Amino acid sequence: MSGTALKRVGILGVGSYVPTRRLTNQDLEAMVDTTDEWIRQRTGILERRILEPGEACSDLAIRAARAALEDAKLDAKELDLIVVGTVTGDHAFPATASLVQAAIGAWNAAGFDVGAACPGFIYATSIGTQFIATGRYRRVLCIGAEALSRVTDFKDRSTCVIFGDGGGAVVLAPLEDAKRGEIVEVSLAMRGGNPQLLWLPAGGSRTPASHESVENRQHFLRMAGREVYRVAVETMVGMVRDAVQKYGKDEIALVIPHQMNRRILESIIERLSLDPSRVLINIERYGNTSAASIPLALDVACKDGRVKPGDTVMLEGVGGGFTWGAVLLDF
Repeated sequence: MSGTALKRVGILGVGSYVPTRRLTNQDLEAMVDTTDEWIRQRTGILERRILEPGEACSDLAIRAARAALEDAKLDAKELDLIVVGTVTGDHAFPATASLVQAAIGAWNAAGFDVGAACPGFIYATSIGTQFIATGRYRRVLCIGAEALSRVTDFKDRSTCVIFGDGGGAVVLAPLEDAKRGEIVEVSLAMRGGNPQLLWLPAGGSRTPASHESVENRQHFLRMAGREVYRVAVETMVGMVRDAVQKYGKDEIALVIPHQMNRRILESIIERLSLDPSRVLINIERYGNTSAASIPLALDVACKDGRVKPGDTVMLEGVGGGFTWGAVLLDF
């Protein structure tokens, strides 16, 4: 492909899905030593959506995929690639992407999962953009989906009040076909070395499942709240500041951040002196849905009219690893 001009890439369709079951703060009061007031003050969350028994991550991804395909007016057989950002797939293998492919009938598509935690959708979008930009593929389905309730310890009040389940998706295509949501810029980063700050201790090859790991509740996610808070604020502030310096604060119509914690998002707004109306926050309705939170919020923003033609929109997220990334879109 040397010397070949890169194609411009845009969004052909957007979709999302959340389970019907609501887990409210009042529900959690009956499950763990907490209160509605405590949860609101520390997270800004009022409720989160939770899978029903028997449901799994792929169910969320499939429904979000179908919604995005409907919005794109595209048959699944026209897809060339499926990339799913998730850390709560149905199985260690096969990939959740393969389950999505079979369910929607995308028989001409290749696919794989990306385990980048909360910015998983950003990473998936980056991959899809490059495949289309180089001319290798023309239709790529990028999904962020998480079933965090399946790995949440509902005896740990510091984590069980935060997380929820959901899925979101976009269909990418060459801009001449998409005609909206041009991917202007993508940035990815990672700082490894401290997995214990936000991780799932057991179930992998380092600590295989055992009676001891189950008894010690090591198959539930664990988080060092204060350190995660500090890293999240620093990295997300840095990403927005870089974009503001490059494009100008008035040029960014809407920032759609990963919905990790309302206090973190408000801290970012304050430190950068942003107009709160230009930062989308919907964590009160869905909780922290990790890789699903950004595409879910993007879909809501598009359907609610918060994203208009001519708007420059920034997507950004940071999560376990630590990984982080941002996408700049021109609608």
